[in-house]
Amino acid sequence: MKLPVVKKQRTLATETWRRFKKNKLALTGMIVLSSLVLIALSTIVIDLATDNAVYNNYVIKQNLRMRLQGPSKDHIFGLDEFGRDIFMRMIWAVRYSLFMGTIAIALSTIAGGLLGAIAGYYGKVTDNAIMRFMDVLLAIPSMLLATAIVAALGTSLTNVLIAIAISYVPTFARTVRASVLTIKDQEFIEAARAMGASDSRIIFKYILPNSMAPLIVQATLGVAGAILSIAGLSFLGLGIQPPTPEWGSMLSSARAYIREGWHITVIPGLGIMITILALNVMGDGLRDALDPRLKN
Repeated sequence: MKLPVVKKQRTLATETWRRFKKNKLALTGMIVLSSLVLIALSTIVIDLATDNAVYNNYVIKQNLRMRLQGPSKDHIFGLDEFGRDIFMRMIWAVRYSLFMGTIAIALSTIAGGLLGAIAGYYGKVTDNAIMRFMDVLLAIPSMLLATAIVAALGTSLTNVLIAIAISYVPTFARTVRASVLTIKDQEFIEAARAMGASDSRIIFKYILPNSMAPLIVQATLGVAGAILSIAGLSFLGLGIQPPTPEWGSMLSSARAYIREGWHITVIPGLGIMITILALNVMGDGLRDALDPRLKN
């Protein structure tokens, strides 16, 4: 007698990846983003291996006699207003924009996720107190709030991270709260409560893990917004300060020379645009892949 073939059950991660890779645009965005991460990591390794020799000699070293030189065989992206190689500066700028955006969103995800979970789980007075404060923060445009925080605390990498993180906390708090409100009254939560599980155990073991899908999507899209905010702060002179390479500060210092050399503004702008586009299409792909209503 022939035994029936038992089909292997797909895990959530396997099913999500199966759906995600069908979206070619999202897959392309993930490849672009992965390449940028590898570039950022390689610059850190090079700095450690050469004791910042490459950074000092090729990224921030000036050559005023060759300033504003256009793209050529020796300098494929040309030279900026101080004669610095734009290609090398673009490469080294990746880690500041990408990693700072990721760290800022990670901080806001943790803080906003906890606040949203507490507000949604306890409700009533706790919910009102937390969410009204989030509404006050949401009433202020995130860029304006970040600018005010940096202006008050001073210009430094740490203060920029704090400013961006605080400005995105309300978004994550509202996202998690909405998920918690749909989860907290389900049967498995009632069963855990009946078995004597504490509130903190229910929140961290049952509620937050089941709220991760919208949180992951929001975090991916949030990194794109954070990178734009970091570039905007640097453009205004409140973010990363020269000569440290960062796309926003490169645009800010180059705007006075746009007529003499188109490349010094177009190339950093393209870097920002491509990164944001990759993050957005990947976020859209993740949203579709994590949606249980889509059984494609």
